[in-house]
Amino acid sequence: MSQGYKMSLEDAPLNGFHKRLTLYSSAAPFLDGYVLSIIGVVMLQLTEALKLTALQQGLIAASPLIGMFLGGFVGGLFTDKLGRKVLYLLVLVALGLFSATQFWVKSAWELAFLRLLLGVAIGADHPLATSLLAEFLPKRQRGSLLASLVMMWFVGAGAAYVIGEIVLRVGGADAWRWALASAVVPAVLFLVMRAGTPESPRWLLSKGRAAEADHVIKRVYGEHYSIQNLPEKQPEKTASVWSLFHSAYGKRILFVSVFWTCSIVPQFAVYAFAPTILRTMGLTGSWASYGAVAITLMFVFGCLLAVKLVNSLGRRKLLIHSFLWSGLALLLLGVFPEGPALLTLLLFGAYALFIGGAQVLQYVYPNELFPTEIRGSAVGLVTSLSRIGAAVGTYLVPMSLTSIGIANTMYVAFAISVLGLWVTLAMAPETRSMDLHHAGSLSH
Repeated sequence: MSQGYKMSLEDAPLNGFHKRLTLYSSAAPFLDGYVLSIIGVVMLQLTEALKLTALQQGLIAASPLIGMFLGGFVGGLFTDKLGRKVLYLLVLVALGLFSATQFWVKSAWELAFLRLLLGVAIGADHPLATSLLAEFLPKRQRGSLLASLVMMWFVGAGAAYVIGEIVLRVGGADAWRWALASAVVPAVLFLVMRAGTPESPRWLLSKGRAAEADHVIKRVYGEHYSIQNLPEKQPEKTASVWSLFHSAYGKRILFVSVFWTCSIVPQFAVYAFAPTILRTMGLTGSWASYGAVAITLMFVFGCLLAVKLVNSLGRRKLLIHSFLWSGLALLLLGVFPEGPALLTLLLFGAYALFIGGAQVLQYVYPNELFPTEIRGSAVGLVTSLSRIGAAVGTYLVPMSLTSIGIANTMYVAFAISVLGLWVTLAMAPETRSMDLHHAGSLSH
């Protein structure tokens, strides 16, 4: 009993609730990977069915990214104002509804609009789900469990490829409709799992609702715990959303936005380079698909390694090493653009391995560097800004490969990685051993 009163919730042992909440919170990255990838599987049949032009194909593919740009910041604002719990369920209701409605579309514009709405919902889920999870997790497991969510993007993408191919083989002329609407299944499953999730006691306390916060703490940790065990007290002066655009919080937004963007754009370059690698290795037809899966697994392994290192190595050192060594791999790909297949594959594998650090920290740093009252808004804002980088990668990398060639494209990707490294060296703090409220304060 007395030990419970002395122990900070940040030092409490990881329990079943934390593990379940981590799984429930993985809906955003999973559905992000699923929705963005399923369209590639069905695009050929979809184009024939709706007589799509090249412009319409690009719009349909890019519309979720536009939606995520809108949904990230707006979702973050509502998360901070209304709480994590309500939107935690509503976004999945919206995802299920918009996914199912894709089945009945009759034009490219209808589909593009629905996929934009899907993007809004996914973008909104990123800040609220990760904020809620970060505010419950003990500090020892916070970094690794937040980082592990990144891998669910690849799980979602892999599931989309497998399910999409199966549906196309058995679904007939309307198979593309069934494949697009299939996202309703994971959306509903996650919705059922999330039902009954409590509100964040940190958020409740930031709104002066101490009794409710105390009730949640007792429910999750046990009767011998209370708000006295929560190191984050009700602030005397709360930060406003405008704090994101000035003072030290503005600098943190700049740091996270730049490092996130600098990790995304070269990644698109390498993905664009992947088909060249596969052709060099003589992989065509079904083997090309297997090769694409193998490449995805390389990125997953890189993320797994980074999850293992995020606590032992620390956030700052992990990000520095990630940009340094992945950037070197990009430089060598530029130097040897037509090198032996084995060398190219090794360099590609090295990039996929080392960029994992920057990938997993996209979920860790934003949730640790801001206080509870603006955490959702901050995560939403950087999520939105990162989609600009994704859009740049989607549109400019293919153009770059055509206009300036593979080697120069790799040099540009290397320069972007150098920028990420420089910003990290200049601005990245270390938050590994800090309580969440200390990491989010301006005192360090």
